[in-house]
Amino acid sequence: MNIEQDKVVDLKYKLTVKGEVVEQSEPGEPLTYLHGHSNIIPGLEKALEGRNEGDTLQVTVQPEDGYGERDEDNTEELAREDFEDDIEIGETYYAQAEDGSVIPFTVMELNGDMVKVDFNPLLAGEVLNFDVTVVGVRDATAEELEHGHAHTPDMMDHEHDA
Repeated sequence: MNIEQDKVVDLKYKLTVKGEVVEQSEPGEPLTYLHGHSNIIPGLEKALEGRNEGDTLQVTVQPEDGYGERDEDNTEELAREDFEDDIEIGETYYAQAEDGSVIPFTVMELNGDMVKVDFNPLLAGEVLNFDVTVVGVRDATAEELEHGHAHTPDMMDHEHDA
């Protein structure tokens, strides 16, 4: 079965940036996503189009098809009192936007009462190198299509009890 719009795909993957492994799937715990619904970065999704179970590929994703280019203006100074905990440079924290969404940011520097933070994704501006193995391809269920993402066995899903 080929990977195409509305298929659920299981991937084993390793992501390398500048020769360093940044992220990888755990043995027996593939990444599961719904193809064609922007669940994964565009460059990887495009490369997987038409592939089959068992295919292994290496994909190099440029920033514009990954996490975007770095925007040097996407930084801000926040008051230190806005942080509840100790602040560590290089750590990622999460802010809640007015619409309730969560925005990750990285602490760049501490300057007295001010904290300089970066709202760029950690991998913005980076070339991403993926080693990927397709371990499964199946049709999505109606519920998955309605929700716009794949459901995995460890999700709370009571419809399969029958």
